[in-house]
Amino acid sequence: MKDDDLEAARLLLTRLGIHPQQLLKTPTTAAVPTIGDYIDRVSHAVPVGTRRVYDTYWRRIAEAWGDRRIDELTPMDIKQFAEQVKLQVVVRRNSRGGRSAAEHLIAALRCLYRHAVADGLISENHNPATRVAKPRRLATTRRALPDRALTEINEVAGTTGSDPELDLLLLRLHTETACRRGGALQLRATHLDTEQCLIRLYEKGETVRWQPVSPTLMRHLVAHGEERGLRGEHLLRYRNGQPLTARRYDHLWQRLGKHLPWVATQQISTHWLRHTTLTWVERNFGYAVARAYAGHNGKSDAGTTSTYVRADLHEVAEALAALTGEAHPLSR
Repeated sequence: MKDDDLEAARLLLTRLGIHPQQLLKTPTTAAVPTIGDYIDRVSHAVPVGTRRVYDTYWRRIAEAWGDRRIDELTPMDIKQFAEQVKLQVVVRRNSRGGRSAAEHLIAALRCLYRHAVADGLISENHNPATRVAKPRRLATTRRALPDRALTEINEVAGTTGSDPELDLLLLRLHTETACRRGGALQLRATHLDTEQCLIRLYEKGETVRWQPVSPTLMRHLVAHGEERGLRGEHLLRYRNGQPLTARRYDHLWQRLGKHLPWVATQQISTHWLRHTTLTWVERNFGYAVARAYAGHNGKSDAGTTSTYVRADLHEVAEALAALTGEAHPLSR
């Protein structure tokens, strides 16, 4: 190197405030955690709903790769593991070849590595989870149930089982509101607006919405809460006062399947009621109202047009009034 170049380098270092000795030091980097350690950290940083969905898959990932560093996995590792998960899944009558398990596994890894990128442990270009495609989703087999089928389901639910009143209340709640199981299970007495006949639903994706219900359903919800519930606690409860769990739904549909063979054959579940109600609303009140009725408000739920054609709560109330045959306080 020429003297002029050395002098120029010294001048540049002086202006930057850097001493030549600093260039000889090896930069320190944060220790890269193992996958097992990082899963534990991430699981405490995500919402409860996310942790509940991914916990099973994070445990399987930790069992397989817990001792490996977070930056050591490759897309091929993930792809091979996803195929193993598909093969090992428990085969049920409604099984779809383990696609859902593989999809959730990859989603769990993507969640993990999004945090790793944010923490600077790896770069986005070296994120192995984003370079593995999720299995293509097959078209759902769920569809809207005809009126005759709904009538049969309610008749059997109301005449069998240990608590037909509770089962009928659940069926009406889901038929009127098209809510998901999680929304019903989180319903509390403080979530009831009795004056305007609205209930506040907390559903997946941490969404919160007010949903109209008929005056009749509101009266039944209030009476149920006064008889079995506690102020501020979970509204839906067994006769012994214990909060309802998802197992009640499983037992309900198993019992219905024993009395109605077509329920068991087609694997009818609570989510079919959501399909039934939203299909009816869409056919009679249009897509915008059905979308609002379902509580869909994310960008992924529809195209750009949905930004301009949103339905309001009053339109949802009008659809409900037509569905139930009861006037609603918010319907025009």
